[in-house]
Amino acid sequence: MSPGPAAGANDDVPSRIRSYIESRLPGARALELADMQQIAVGWSHETWLFDARWSAAGEQHAQGFCLRRDPGNALLRHLSDLGDQFRVLQCLEATTLPTPKPFWYEADPAVLGAPFIVMEKVPGSCPNPWGREGRHYYQAAADRGALPDSFTDALTTLHTLDWKAAGLEFLGVPTAGSTEFALGEVRKWRALIDASGHAPEPVLTDLICWLESNAPKTERLTLVHGAYRTGNLLIEDDRISAVLDWELQVIGDPMYDVAYVLSDLNREGSDLLSNLVPREAFYRRYEAATGFEIDEQACGYYALLYAMRSAAFWMSASGLYAEGRSNDVRLARTAWSVPVVLERAARDLGY
Repeated sequence: MSPGPAAGANDDVPSRIRSYIESRLPGARALELADMQQIAVGWSHETWLFDARWSAAGEQHAQGFCLRRDPGNALLRHLSDLGDQFRVLQCLEATTLPTPKPFWYEADPAVLGAPFIVMEKVPGSCPNPWGREGRHYYQAAADRGALPDSFTDALTTLHTLDWKAAGLEFLGVPTAGSTEFALGEVRKWRALIDASGHAPEPVLTDLICWLESNAPKTERLTLVHGAYRTGNLLIEDDRISAVLDWELQVIGDPMYDVAYVLSDLNREGSDLLSNLVPREAFYRRYEAATGFEIDEQACGYYALLYAMRSAAFWMSASGLYAEGRSNDVRLARTAWSVPVVLERAARDLGY
C-alpha cells in the first residue's frame, strides 16, 4: 500500500482515530478501541477496521467501525468523492438494500491528514475472487446454491428500489429515452484517461469513437452500482450482508450493472458469472424479480464501455506510480494490463 497522505505518520493514526471517535460520542466513558488494522483491500482508499467499547449513562456499548480515508493519490482521481459516498450510504440506509450504516463524514484534513468517513463494520468476509482460495470458496458456494441467489437478489433490490424517494437525485439524472447516460459515462472515463498522462493508444481512440457513435438510448433509469461483483460484497452465512464500494454509482441504465456481471473480465477460468452464478439461473431470477428483460445488445455495448473504463483504470494507476505519487507496486504492474484489455476490445470491434 502507498503511504498515503499521512506518510511517515501512520503510527499516529490509531491515537488520532481514538480522539476523533471519542469526540463523536458525547458522554462516553472509558472508550477502548481494539483489533485496529489497516487492511490491504481496494485501490482508491485506505481502509481501517476496529471495534469500540465504552460506557455511557451507566450502560455498556460496543460497535464495530470501518474508516475509509482519502490517500490523496486516488486511482479514480476526482471521480471518487468520500462526501458523495457518505451521502449515498445515508440515502440507502432506509432502503432494503444491505449496506453499511454511515456514522460520520469528516472533510477537515487536519483531523486525520485527509478527509474520511466512518461507517459500520458489517459482519462478513470478502474473499478475493482472483486468488485460488477465493475461487474455491465461490465454487463451493455455487454448489450449495444459496449465495448465487442472494447475489442476484441484492442486485435486483438495487435496481428496483425507489431512488427518487431515497433522495439519490443528487447523483444527476440523465434524460430518459436519450443517449445522455452512455455518452456521459464515455466522457467521464475519457477525462480520467486524459488525466493519466499516457500517450495516445490507437485502439483506444478507435474504441472511444465507436462508443460515441453507437451509444444506446436509456429508456429505464435505476440506481446503478457500477462495479457489482464478488469482491465488492460482504458475505455471511451464504448471503450478501453488505454491498460495498460506493464509488462509481450513477442513475442510469440497469443493463450497465448486468453487463458487468456478465463480463468475462470478472471471472477467471470459470463459466460462472462473477465466479459464482450460473448464467441461465442469473437471467431467470433477475428477470423474474425486476420485470426487466435483459437487453443483450445494450449489454454488448456496455461490455465495450467497460473495456474503455478498464483501460482508464490501469492508465490512471500506472500513471500515479510513474509520476512518483504512489509507491504501491500493484499500480506499477497495471501498465501491463492496458494492452491486454485493448487487445480484447480490438477483437470485439472486429479487428
